[in-house]
Amino acid sequence: MNQAKITALIVDDEALARKFIRRMLKEDHEVEIVGECNDGKSAVGLIQKHKPDIVFLDVQMPAMDGFAVLDAIGVEQLPEVIFTTAYEKYAIRAFELHALDYLLKPFDQTRFRDAMRHAKERLNQRQQEDGRLQISALLENVRSQPKYLERLIIKAEGRISFLGTREINWIEADDKYVHLHTAKASRMVRQTLSAMETQLDPKKFQRIHRSAIVNVERIKELEPTFNGEHVVHLENGTKLTLSRTYREKLFELLGKPL
Repeated sequence: MNQAKITALIVDDEALARKFIRRMLKEDHEVEIVGECNDGKSAVGLIQKHKPDIVFLDVQMPAMDGFAVLDAIGVEQLPEVIFTTAYEKYAIRAFELHALDYLLKPFDQTRFRDAMRHAKERLNQRQQEDGRLQISALLENVRSQPKYLERLIIKAEGRISFLGTREINWIEADDKYVHLHTAKASRMVRQTLSAMETQLDPKKFQRIHRSAIVNVERIKELEPTFNGEHVVHLENGTKLTLSRTYREKLFELLGKPL
């Protein structure tokens, strides 16, 4: 009789990441893909329905992130989990707590195969209980951390540097990247603006346009325009657009004009 295949579920809000994982898994004849999705809510439903052996779980997803998915499923019911993330902080946290394995985007074929090998070893040795205890510890650690980021860990040119969020004046979207504008320089990191928005304190950082988030403490003046929008003047002279979509939310935070 043929040995039952290892079932896998792909959860990632980036289409390219899902495509890469799908292609790699299809090359592995021991694995069967039982589904894929791009948001946390769907992930919970698919995990409960298919009960896969392995889940590739994106940490950062809008509305319901990977940790919220784990909370919703419950540690006792969890499959093997391989975290995927574009953000170093979560990768380091998962690694330090030995939460099975993680793939830091953009990951390559060698790193992917290593993660799969580890997952298969755990399944063959029936060490799932150990993994669940480690993930339980991970979730406790996540709950104990501040809800919003106070500093960013940035990896560039082979070095890791740290940037306090209070130093950021504003954040500019650039496809799958963002530019973090400070008084001294601009830093580019691989992160979507929407994902960055969920990690910043909304009392300190507000989305003012589909392509911009601003540190509200740096706002010097708002200048109305004829079409219902505003020009946002920052203390350093930068001018940004406050679109009508985000106007009310910003005024709720700052207070209505007198």
